[in-house]
Amino acid sequence: MMSYIARRILYAIPILLGVNILTFLLFFFVNTPDDIARAQLGDRRVTAEAIEQWKASKGYDKPMFWNSDADSFKKLSETVFYDKSVRMMFFDFGSSDSGRDINYDISQRMWPSLAIAIPSLLIGLAINISLALMIVFFRGTTIDTAAVVICVFLLSISSLFYIIGGQFLISKLLHLVPISGYDSGINAFKFLILPVIIGVISGIGSGVRWYRTLFIEEISKDYVRTARAKGLKETTVLFRHVLNNAMIPILTGVVVILPLLFMGSLLTESFFSIPGLGSYTIDGIQRQDFAIVRSMVYLGSVLYIIGLILTDISYTIVDPRVRLN
Repeated sequence: MMSYIARRILYAIPILLGVNILTFLLFFFVNTPDDIARAQLGDRRVTAEAIEQWKASKGYDKPMFWNSDADSFKKLSETVFYDKSVRMMFFDFGSSDSGRDINYDISQRMWPSLAIAIPSLLIGLAINISLALMIVFFRGTTIDTAAVVICVFLLSISSLFYIIGGQFLISKLLHLVPISGYDSGINAFKFLILPVIIGVISGIGSGVRWYRTLFIEEISKDYVRTARAKGLKETTVLFRHVLNNAMIPILTGVVVILPLLFMGSLLTESFFSIPGLGSYTIDGIQRQDFAIVRSMVYLGSVLYIIGLILTDISYTIVDPRVRLN
């Protein structure tokens, strides 16, 4: 078991290294330090002296990969690549181009993102699986057909419609909750309930349809016919046999998403003015703060790799045969 996990972790190291290097090359070959300085100074006609001063204050005045003027190890460490990329491998994100501590911002903004994402995931998962099992129970009937049509209709609607429609109906017309904003502690509940509801509703179409497909595939297998031949009720077959044997594909979808919940939702947080990591990324893009964007791209990659490793581990728990591969 431990050797299996160790192999998966070792596989992830070169992937993260490649992502880090590729991200650095893309950002610094498309946008040179001079371009970044102009974007932050806010004037395309800014003087060369002002650009050099800004670069010196942010560490962009160093050589890109190799500092021939430095001694020994400093030939590598006194470079832009070391400051902006190598340190990022060890989660030292440094300062943003606007001067903020990125590590501190992440530590503060992760909680609002998780406060929205975790309830949305858990409630949505329970509703989607329950509805999918109910639809499978009525498979081949008018209820099944109508449910599939409704699911296709729901997943065809943009998430923006749910957000704007929810704000208009629940906040502006009914005045049940604030339309946007955020507060700390228990007061955050009134600001989070609408984003959570919208997150659950917007995922019903795709979620129910996907779980229905999984259960329909499972229900046609031999072990289900054997269970029925033993006289078990259809509900017992669905909840005790079909659901258990569909856990591997369910885990694939859920466990991979878990680390990405940390990143927050770009649209939801922006529209509801939630100070999470999603809105943090959008703000960084709008301000052309490339240090923030690079950090969030790398952090997202790390979390995705963690999700894949957790998925592999969950496979070994659900199906021990996976350990042999």
